[in-house]
Amino acid sequence: MDVMPTTTSGRLLSLLSLLQARRDWPGALLAERLEVSPRTVRRDVDRLRELGYPIAAVKGPDGGYRLGAGARLPPLLFDDEQAVALAVALQTVAASGAGVEEAAARALNTVRQVMPARLRHRVDALRVTAVEGTGSRPGPRADPRVLMALSAAVHAREVLRFGHTRVAPPGTPDDGVGAPAPTQRRVEPHHLVTRGGRWYLVAWDLDRDDWRVFRVDRIVPRTPTGPRFTPREVPGGEVGAFVAARFRGGDGSADWPCRGEVILGLPGAVVSAYARDGVVEELGPDRCRLVLGAWSWPGLAAWLGQFDAAIEVVGPAELKDAFALLARRVTAGAGGPPPPAPRAPPPAGGRGAPPRPP
Repeated sequence: MDVMPTTTSGRLLSLLSLLQARRDWPGALLAERLEVSPRTVRRDVDRLRELGYPIAAVKGPDGGYRLGAGARLPPLLFDDEQAVALAVALQTVAASGAGVEEAAARALNTVRQVMPARLRHRVDALRVTAVEGTGSRPGPRADPRVLMALSAAVHAREVLRFGHTRVAPPGTPDDGVGAPAPTQRRVEPHHLVTRGGRWYLVAWDLDRDDWRVFRVDRIVPRTPTGPRFTPREVPGGEVGAFVAARFRGGDGSADWPCRGEVILGLPGAVVSAYARDGVVEELGPDRCRLVLGAWSWPGLAAWLGQFDAAIEVVGPAELKDAFALLARRVTAGAGGPPPPAPRAPPPAGGRGAPPRPP
């Protein structure tokens, strides 16, 4: 006879496995198979019932037990954190590029069927959108309890109140020397989004009368939640495209706020490997045209300057001005003569630093 697990968790899994193997199990036989007393079997059955597994008592001379709905599927035992982790992993697999989105959706549905009702409701409330970003970055992790609180408010369509700490810009009194005080926000939560290894909440800010994207690791939810609301439509109608546009510095449109055209003294095949979402046109063996967007004109000029090749700016004039501005700054940084007062290029939706959610 196989030696049965002596720990409670291992014994519960073994009991579930036995219950799903046949329709009815006499209590004495279960005790014999598990090498425990009938009293221990009764306690373990009660523990499984508390976890939400439907185990019915079978009447008869010997008495026994029967596993209800889900007995034909593999028994699974999840705690709250495992259930959240599984739901998040299967919902965000679309951003992996592995081409298993449909299979992941089926897997989540299959596993959901064998979860106890308590965990199934938590998983159903968690809806996540994965937005393609610039890759994972090290940083603060989102608290699973905060994720569940936010997802519950999104699912219930309830106004959410929370404290939110925003990182101050470099050079300001609160740039890390002293922690800035959190601001109190009151929002209609729309969606949870994961991008570049971080979590964000897309919400309508009731006090600012505008859409906002908040870093989840900077959110401290307050209870209770507020009244129910009628969901608004995110600009453009698609939350993933909206968030991607916000990170590009735009107002919700799908394009970058600044887009320019240059001719580079490099083969098109070389430039294409680094051009992100730019358009590359081969003009000769060592010459190509590149059309590329960015969050600001100086940012676009600086990015193009990474290519170790001659650069000819085709347009627009804002990009030429940005190159001239960078040239003066670089000359000054190299110890050259003081540059004349620069004329900053028009912002045209761009900024001097990458956009950052509030």
